[in-house]
Amino acid sequence: MKTSKIIITSLLLAIGLILHQITPGIFFGIKPDFLLVFMILSIILTKNFKITLITGIVAGVLCALTTTFPGGQLPNIIDKIITSVIVYGIYKSSNSTSPLKLTSIYFLGTIISGSVFLVSALILFGLPAPFSILLATVVLPTSMLNSFMGFFLHKLIVTNPAIKSKFINFQK
Repeated sequence: MKTSKIIITSLLLAIGLILHQITPGIFFGIKPDFLLVFMILSIILTKNFKITLITGIVAGVLCALTTTFPGGQLPNIIDKIITSVIVYGIYKSSNSTSPLKLTSIYFLGTIISGSVFLVSALILFGLPAPFSILLATVVLPTSMLNSFMGFFLHKLIVTNPAIKSKFINFQK
């Protein structure tokens, strides 16, 4: 593993953690998962399965430490690990950086993460509201927001010459 990939991943997760921490809860204390956007961005930029797995574990632990969902610690870890592996597989199989595919990866990644989180929370501890309501009021709006935010951040990195120059060796 290259040190530069680990450093960039750490910085992205730190930014995501700060946004995750300062975002207020909207529905029964549940907040949109902005750390997920930066986890997916890290997976797309590193293109490395080992780092993807480590990123999923670290993102899960960070989310578990900051969750306001009752009993959400273990479901956060489960969902981030599963989501990171699936998103890596989707990205590697699509092998494209078209705007539509990137936006759909963020959208699908958030849907997968939210669904896995809700299912694991339901199985382990129960949910404070029906599954379908939580899916419709939290996961779907967050998926739309995350897809736009992820696309914007990715474009910012790959089109900005000052930022892109830092990623030339990083991408290889």
